[in-house]
Amino acid sequence: MALIEIRDLVKEYDGRQVLAGVNLDLCEGDLKVVMGPSGCGKTTLLRCLNRLVDPTSGSIRVRGEEVTRPGVDVRALRQSIGFVFQQFALYRHLTVLDNVTLGLRKLRGMGPAQAHEKAAYELSRLDMAAHHDKYPAQISGGQKQRVASARALAMDPTVIVFDEPTSALDPIMSREVASMIERLNADRVTMLCVTHDLQLARHLPDRIVYLEQGRVRAEGSFADLAQDCPDAQVRTFFQHAGATA
Repeated sequence: MALIEIRDLVKEYDGRQVLAGVNLDLCEGDLKVVMGPSGCGKTTLLRCLNRLVDPTSGSIRVRGEEVTRPGVDVRALRQSIGFVFQQFALYRHLTVLDNVTLGLRKLRGMGPAQAHEKAAYELSRLDMAAHHDKYPAQISGGQKQRVASARALAMDPTVIVFDEPTSALDPIMSREVASMIERLNADRVTMLCVTHDLQLARHLPDRIVYLEQGRVRAEGSFADLAQDCPDAQVRTFFQHAGATA
């Protein structure tokens, strides 16, 4: 059974379908990358997954539990989905270490020593041990992404979700983020990554889900979608990465 099962997911805004029957499975240890043109429904899919918006219809199951049903514990659901935001969402007045311990203390009820130990482990895992006492303004964009990822990992979530992880970064920092995601994938961390960055997708393992007009139009490896996909428009979309490499 998949860790996350999305079936026939529909989301409408003012009668317009943004998601038009999405089906997607994410198994333990998977890394799936969701791509597609602007307005295809990528961000809406993520917002439905952690119930920032309610789907119009369809089903989302996390570890077998239907999370779109009335009365579901939305707070618990959001704790089980580690969301790494596009703009990092770090607290500027807190140190790197305090940004990671905050959720552990406030949501998990950990004492300061236990929270410190857990946060220090996750920061060290992402090569941020030397930056505990720095503030977000004192570190690079790639380092902020690692802090945000450590904060998500510290909560021991079912899945880590990345929303456009390289959108605010230059090419060098983007490669750092790709390396970080590859490292987590090697550690069998379950991840869903929404991105428009073809270069990032090209260098990540596992599978890509291509959305268009709110539907899954194709799914496969980057090479399969760029070279062997029977849909010419999908092939063209992914061949752009090779042309700009």
